[in-house]
Amino acid sequence: GRHLEVGELLELAGASGQRHVVVTGGEPLLQREVATLTLDLQRRGHHVTVETAGTVFREVGCDLLSLSPKTGNSDPSGSWLDRHRARRGDLEPARGLLRLCPEHQVKLVVRDEADAAELLAVVEGLGVDPGRVMLMPEGRTAAEVAARAPQVAALCLRLGWRFGPRLHLELFGAGRGV
Repeated sequence: GRHLEVGELLELAGASGQRHVVVTGGEPLLQREVATLTLDLQRRGHHVTVETAGTVFREVGCDLLSLSPKTGNSDPSGSWLDRHRARRGDLEPARGLLRLCPEHQVKLVVRDEADAAELLAVVEGLGVDPGRVMLMPEGRTAAEVAARAPQVAALCLRLGWRFGPRLHLELFGAGRGV
């Protein structure tokens, strides 16, 4: 992609004719001007979904918060491990976003039943309605996701949570920008 100013993004959104806008990333809340962008999109009549891990709080405008907190199965190796654990362990930015955007969903990536205790702790720590929680099987390819899907679906049934397929992998495969 290329760098665009907020005004340019607003013009493109308006010219697209689309009502729904999804602000995603990487981590879109790392961008200083994301609040200006989302609030201006709303003022122009767009329905704004913000997708975030919830490690940064900004006063964004959002009609739907798609919160995807990271868990231990996302821990990197090497020098970033301690910082990653500290960030994902602090649920206060995510709780602030949930207060700001009462319409929300919580999406968690899961490997298997062994992740259940940590997932339950995150959901409890966020204080969200279990009906708004969706589990998605971890995997970098459609085949990896498919292999984990039955166990993740069984976990969803046991906990009363929803199941989310990783359709983008089925349709487009893995890779940057997917």
